[in-house]
Amino acid sequence: MAEFDLIIIGSGFGGALAAAPAVFAGKRVLLIESGDWVARGPHNWGASGLSEKTPYYNREHAFTVAAGGYRGNVGTYACVGGASVFYGGVAMRMRENDFEPDPIIEQDSGAAWPYRYRDLEPFYSRAEQLLGVAGRTGDDPTEPARSAAYPRTPGPLAPISQRIFDAARSLGLHPFRLPLAINYMADGGRTPCPACGTCDGFACAVQAKNDVSVILIPSLIKAGLELVTNTTVVRLESANGRVTSVVCARRGSNETVRFSGKIIALAAGALSTPRLLLGSGLDAVNPAGDAVGRYLMRHCNSVVMGLFPTRPAPNGEFHKQLGIHDYYFGHPSVRSPAGRLGCMQQFATPLPDIVKVNLPFGFGHLIAPIVSRTTGFIVMAEDRPRADNRVTIDRTAGGETGLPPATIAHTYDERDLAAREVLIRAAKRILRRTGALATYAHPIKTFSHALGTVRLGVDARTSPLDEWGGFRGVSNLFVTDASALPRSAGVNPSLTIAANALRTGTHILGRL
Repeated sequence: MAEFDLIIIGSGFGGALAAAPAVFAGKRVLLIESGDWVARGPHNWGASGLSEKTPYYNREHAFTVAAGGYRGNVGTYACVGGASVFYGGVAMRMRENDFEPDPIIEQDSGAAWPYRYRDLEPFYSRAEQLLGVAGRTGDDPTEPARSAAYPRTPGPLAPISQRIFDAARSLGLHPFRLPLAINYMADGGRTPCPACGTCDGFACAVQAKNDVSVILIPSLIKAGLELVTNTTVVRLESANGRVTSVVCARRGSNETVRFSGKIIALAAGALSTPRLLLGSGLDAVNPAGDAVGRYLMRHCNSVVMGLFPTRPAPNGEFHKQLGIHDYYFGHPSVRSPAGRLGCMQQFATPLPDIVKVNLPFGFGHLIAPIVSRTTGFIVMAEDRPRADNRVTIDRTAGGETGLPPATIAHTYDERDLAAREVLIRAAKRILRRTGALATYAHPIKTFSHALGTVRLGVDARTSPLDEWGGFRGVSNLFVTDASALPRSAGVNPSLTIAANALRTGTHILGRL
């Protein structure tokens, strides 16, 4: 059993970015992915290309949801690039103040960043370069300090985006261009973004979205990364405070394989990472072992749509382009809840054919004719970390070639819901000013922004990870995915996952 310098489990933002420093330094790095490469082509534009309808949304080891209003079991992405393949491209930095203590949000949870924004800023800049983020500075009133400009320039605003921009400005707000990991230039032989209507929730048919399977992993392979696909890690074997082997099952067979590495980085996602740690019994050697799987966050989100007299986007073009942060840290017009609230981001018009197929009980066919006359926002409230929101496992099941059954328990508290309601009202006001005849809000119940289940922290009694992402009690194990983030803040977590993984990956390189 050959020993690698570094083994990384999971190929999403947390895995690929953690691998980069060691790979580019010439170390022997193995990346293990439970799925395969996502096929690209015209089929990605159809109704069957929506993430949960594809074979890359894996329900083989689904999680049972015990609370929180989610119907059915929750799967996870199993593909090269992980969830990054299907995300909407928004690449936001957390705000500087997001890394500071906040008693209203933290309460008695013990959630605390072990470093500050200035410590992560160089890694934010590097992540933006690696992911080819297109953005523009100067309009966001909460914009954090930067050491480098965005590497790319965003594309032109869609007409409906300009209308919403003007409406928001007329209400005294400060809309800004969302930074997007999307390629708008026909350089390097790549196809520029065609501004199609299937981006968020879809794999890009022409690879213009800079997910890590497109923009980074091929470069890592060229630099020497060894990638193993269709291989599920089912257990981490350990002895004397070290992981001694990574036990895997080949997909579609009963074959068990083992890999050994000097250092192991776990980046399977905020749901699967705690499942693997618990199933391997590693919580028992961590001084904060009871926190493994706890403090699950996922933002308190809703889609807010406006119905317009005519089609706001007649050509069905992409228009997830604007963000509004005037309510991020609260607003003079809002007395309750006090403190930070969250953000609003433009949400594209759903395609009628996709609505027909994906809404149940024939409802999609009923509303499809009017869907093309809608557009709106997604509102994203920062949710509070709570110990009862967690991932647990059945320790009596599983085995040599299988993961133990796992359960998710998650509910929002009253403040989470109240913060979301403030943002919903603000979004409706903007849509009415834009010309909407009616508005409608629908809560998002997915776990697309799940994080926090194996968190970084200062206190070894309440945080399973140290400031570098090291798993306490196991000297050669690190966690580099969304589960490491102790707070959700009020923005999309992908860029922070990437930057934190780069920071940890750089620290790991220093130990090799």
